[in-house]
Amino acid sequence: MRFSLSPEQGAFAAALDDLLTASDVPAAHRAWADGETGPGIALWERLAKLGVTALAIGPEHGGLGGSPLDLAVAFERLGYHAVPGPWVETVALAPVLLRTTADEHLLPEIADGAARVTFALPPTVPYALDCDVTTHAYLVDSVDVVNRVADRVLLRGRPGEALRSVDPARRLHVLTGGAPVAGLREGTVRAGLDRAALAATAILVGAGERLLAESVQYVGARRQFGRAIGEYQAVKHALADVRVALDFARPLLHGAALELAADTTGEAGAGAATAADSATAAREVSAAKVLASTAALRAARTALQVHGAIGYTLECDLSIWILGVRALVGAWGTPADHRARVLRSLMSQPGA
Repeated sequence: MRFSLSPEQGAFAAALDDLLTASDVPAAHRAWADGETGPGIALWERLAKLGVTALAIGPEHGGLGGSPLDLAVAFERLGYHAVPGPWVETVALAPVLLRTTADEHLLPEIADGAARVTFALPPTVPYALDCDVTTHAYLVDSVDVVNRVADRVLLRGRPGEALRSVDPARRLHVLTGGAPVAGLREGTVRAGLDRAALAATAILVGAGERLLAESVQYVGARRQFGRAIGEYQAVKHALADVRVALDFARPLLHGAALELAADTTGEAGAGAATAADSATAAREVSAAKVLASTAALRAARTALQVHGAIGYTLECDLSIWILGVRALVGAWGTPADHRARVLRSLMSQPGA
């Protein structure tokens, strides 16, 4: 059996690369971090025209009805180019949490790129991202004030205190709850968090690939003692270790996406999925997030080592991916959270 992306998915990834390579994303990223969001919003609109914002939304709402694997393909390219903005919240999470609620009418606007959405889901996601550029903000609370039947409640969020992230392009805000929108089942919330974690995992893989590519290019050009530093065995081995780590992380990412496709928890018309389907999908997402985090951190550390002192400077574009990786490793569930979930799943197996 041959496991690979379809020709359509490969072409989609190539189209995203072409657009983003021509868009000077590092400049837009730096502007976003400084509070000048115009270039980032313009980039959002161009990506919406390619269908990125419509990927996870069904055709009945003007979307493409793409699979979780399609989502992973797109977000890996977003991570490779360090595209700023609330992409995970809007593209991966919103279609799950807003479906069948009073705000379901926003899905066509999200698909068109006109709406940008952010969420806080404490304790896993305690703060909302980029409230100053989103059109809608939501807080998922643990108490259902609508009918006291559902497990969680979706509230309109009121942005409060702004907080600093290790990644200056990730502007975090405290959210307080406003008017209730709908009650949510725990399974729906978990399904949404798994989609978001999958997207974050894909971004980490993409960022790791970019750090490796930048490192390989640099060690081929930087010369010391009359030789390119990439000719030294220690440098070769360090970069080879990054290559291996990323090559192990990507299959887990794609495997988790396929498991999520089989788990319809939280979707309209759900019922075919079993508890075992959901548990397997959750475990695979967590395993992928852990391995992608480890690989991306290795890529960041190695990139910093081979670049030397210039790698420590914010003026060097390398810092965009290094800081982004550091922030995203703890987002959408820390490595400890995901390792614990994998352990619980394995220990619950018959005969464990």
